[in-house]
Amino acid sequence: MAEVLLGQSYYLRFDAKTWEAQQPYPPLGTLYAASALRSRGRDVALFDAMIAASVDDWRARLAAEAPRVAVICEDSFNYLSKMCLSRMREAALEMIDHARRAGCPVIVSGSDATDHPEVYLARGAAAVALGEAEHTVADLVDAILEERPLAGIPGAATPGPDGGVVRGPGRPFLTALDALPFPAWDLVDVARYRAIWARHGYYSMNLATTRGCPFHCNWCAKPIYGQRYAVRDAAAVAAEVAWLKRVYAPDHLWIVDDVFGLRPGWVADFARALTEADAVTPFRCLMRADQVTPDMAALLASAGCAMVWMGAESGSQRVLDAMEKGQTVAEIRQATEALKGAGIRVGYFLQFGYPGEAWADIEATLALVREGAPDDIGISVSYPLPGTRFHDRVRAELGAKRHWVDSADLSLMYRGTYTPEFYRVLHRVAHDEFRARTLGRQVAAAARRPWRAGPATLRQAARAAYHALSLVASRARLRHLATPAAAAPPPPVVPAASQPGGAT
Repeated sequence: MAEVLLGQSYYLRFDAKTWEAQQPYPPLGTLYAASALRSRGRDVALFDAMIAASVDDWRARLAAEAPRVAVICEDSFNYLSKMCLSRMREAALEMIDHARRAGCPVIVSGSDATDHPEVYLARGAAAVALGEAEHTVADLVDAILEERPLAGIPGAATPGPDGGVVRGPGRPFLTALDALPFPAWDLVDVARYRAIWARHGYYSMNLATTRGCPFHCNWCAKPIYGQRYAVRDAAAVAAEVAWLKRVYAPDHLWIVDDVFGLRPGWVADFARALTEADAVTPFRCLMRADQVTPDMAALLASAGCAMVWMGAESGSQRVLDAMEKGQTVAEIRQATEALKGAGIRVGYFLQFGYPGEAWADIEATLALVREGAPDDIGISVSYPLPGTRFHDRVRAELGAKRHWVDSADLSLMYRGTYTPEFYRVLHRVAHDEFRARTLGRQVAAAARRPWRAGPATLRQAARAAYHALSLVASRARLRHLATPAAAAPPPPVVPAASQPGGAT
């Protein structure tokens, strides 16, 4: 039995796309909150929805632990939680219901709760932690256990009269990130995660080296960290990697930062500290294209970087400028070349459907993928996140549906240049072309060394043929749908000289 039961409402099983991938990561933000509570002497337990079967598992855990406080702490390092997938919000509200039936007060923390505390307070939450979780959640737990009022605690929202919300004073952002204890990994069923990852031939764990992003993409929401960038000391991160390696022996790491290695000299310090600690471990991270030079790529490789994902977004400079991305298509190409030259795999995040995007812009994006030949791609349609200038621009066009059900939803929730069905088919076209070309290159490489070919090569050839045939059909369908749905205004072009930086 524990004083505090921490959980989160991102259930991998409720998101078919991520469930199929079978690459789960524990809720890092919740593990940080657990460590912060422990530092105050609180006894804590973890309910890990990532590997749970359903909300019924939460109810069972409440009965087993009989906690005095329940915390639903959404992982601020999971970008999907920014989107308020409606299936996950429903799960959070159900979790509040179960805790209340068990006579347990509930604290909620996360992006959606920060954006919409009234939703969670109306359902019965005792308080919502706005922004970063660690100190606010700990203060709220202390107040509940010591039977003190919750109203007025910095960074907290509590129920007000007539269904309103009472917000306490703002809480400063955390800047001394290394003062936080390491995440409470001992609460995680590492053996179960390792077993799920086994089908991929390796085991990956997650960690954070920074918080926030200082750039200004007009579609990117920042409900937790705001417009700032806090960085851990490179030696401290290397010490954490060495600890993870010694205790849990991961084969790979996912560094969850919005923008990795932005501070000048940081990556060089990190590579050196890892080498000195004998802790170099393959990792993947997310960076901006304008960060990556041949020298940076060489440093990344020396630190163990195996893959860099870039927010390429579009192959059209016109669209990038409208997004206020603050980078160029040329920089994407140059970064790709530099990373590949250093032996680092490359991933592109792409989005279609940004207001004003035309057929020529779409073709430019498809051409970027053909020419850059990244190792993987992630495709979405533009999603209006609350609190962004993009959301403000399309707010009047939003209908009853304001959130995707899950990450595979891909509904265009405002008036795009083309119909929502067009973008669904475009998603299939882009993936079919990418897979056919990638697999085709792999088969061609194997054909040059036939003595090393085997059943895997035959499977690749069959998959390449499947995607090539699917591409023919999906392109035909796309051409049929390629009639503008309505007159869409062109995106505003921000003069390059005055354009702020953009976020990945």
